[in-house]
Amino acid sequence: MKTNPDKALRQHLLYLLKEGGAHAMFEGAIKTFPAKLRGQKVQDFPHTAWMLLEHMRIAQRDILEFSRNPKHKSPKWPDGHWPTTEAPPSAAAWTASVASFRKDLKAMEALIANPKTDLYAPLPWGEGQTVLREAMLVADHNAYHVGQLVMLRRLLGAWHD
Repeated sequence: MKTNPDKALRQHLLYLLKEGGAHAMFEGAIKTFPAKLRGQKVQDFPHTAWMLLEHMRIAQRDILEFSRNPKHKSPKWPDGHWPTTEAPPSAAAWTASVASFRKDLKAMEALIANPKTDLYAPLPWGEGQTVLREAMLVADHNAYHVGQLVMLRRLLGAWHD
């Protein structure tokens, strides 16, 4: 019987993206984030929840598109990876950003889960990057900023264990 040697690796990557392992999860950090606090800063913390959410969405989309689209052009760093405002322009903007983040995460998961995706092959349009590297980058980047969202919620008095 023929087996897929990458099955375990794909499962581990999907676990990391979907369940976080030892990290807090996006859904827990973002769920019920009080609307009145989404644009609030706290002393000695450089970002608001909106800034973090949008940065995560933009960066994840950039990594996803780079992983699957040879014509993708990344936004200019750093300005193109952060929102221009500290607060969401509307509740609808917050909701749309969350939905877009979720959609792109599902697309990255589908790319990883697809047995036709060669996790190890250098992307021809890159400089040695592979889908495996990009998947780990998404997981790592998201975990870092979800941790910031949790810390921000704690500092704002809006985190309930």
